[in-house]
Amino acid sequence: MKNLKELRLEKGLSQQQLADFLHITQQSVYKYENDISQPSLELLKAMADFFGTSVDYLIGHAIVPSSQSSIALSPQESRHLFMYRQLRPEIKEAFDTLLSEYVRQNRK
Repeated sequence: MKNLKELRLEKGLSQQQLADFLHITQQSVYKYENDISQPSLELLKAMADFFGTSVDYLIGHAIVPSSQSSIALSPQESRHLFMYRQLRPEIKEAFDTLLSEYVRQNRK
């Protein structure tokens, strides 16, 4: 995991905070950052989603960090996006509707 620590520090997160977001232990984050052990493919994908990068970049196979846009997210925004991506489609739809209505009503 060549770039995990760099990405974590760029977000201003401790190992424990990242572990909490990913529902793993701080010791696991330490082991991944120091190439003592390797995460599962599912966890790698979750990490890539959380950081807005590619699995290739996380493991050091790509030199470009971003897999999508270059929009910088705060740690809170990254956490919200990570949680949103974990929702079932019908829950996402309900959340989108609720959020759209909230924004519409508060533009007045």
